[in-house]
Amino acid sequence: MQGLIGKKLGMTQVYDGNGHRVAVTMIEAGPCLIVQRKTKATDGYDAVQIGFGSIKEKQTSKAMAGHFKKAAVDLKAHLCEMAVDAAETAKAGDALNLAVFDGVKFVDVSGLTKGKGFQGVVRRYGMRGGPMTHGGHSKRRIGSIGSNSYPARVHRGHRMPGHQGQVPVVQQNLRIVEMRPDQNMMLVEGAIPGAVGSIVVVRKAIKKTGKI
Repeated sequence: MQGLIGKKLGMTQVYDGNGHRVAVTMIEAGPCLIVQRKTKATDGYDAVQIGFGSIKEKQTSKAMAGHFKKAAVDLKAHLCEMAVDAAETAKAGDALNLAVFDGVKFVDVSGLTKGKGFQGVVRRYGMRGGPMTHGGHSKRRIGSIGSNSYPARVHRGHRMPGHQGQVPVVQQNLRIVEMRPDQNMMLVEGAIPGAVGSIVVVRKAIKKTGKI
């Protein structure tokens, strides 16, 4: 199993065995239920669909309600697929917890960054802006964006004001500082994308696979 779905609870600080203060992010990882087992024979690949968080029946569609009923599991608010080996015996209805990360030292955490709304180029791209003097009329504006008579248009992909944030980001190679199985809580070193209370996906690190 690659990982679990979780919720970002916020940041705090802990002290390691050497007395060093470490900034950590608290993640409520699981428990998750396997909603569907996909095999190469029926779906073309081997994976499991896991669910996290509760939801009321009126908050889901009839099709999804039937999907959960077929697996004989409670309705889940968030779903995610995880690749598994063909020989793995995981099946629908099985529960997953922090035991998935036994012996793992580093994880990759993916989530949506904080949305910042519509922003100008000074904040969005760090542009300098115009002169901030009394006579300046282009203080935080983008300035000239056109071309000469040829090609007489704005080039595609030009950096301009627009929506910032709310994009998927993967924070890689985060060290697991502490595991609290009784609280389904994982403490990882550093920051992860998203606001407090947002949903994240925690997977075993791909690039850094140091073992405890």
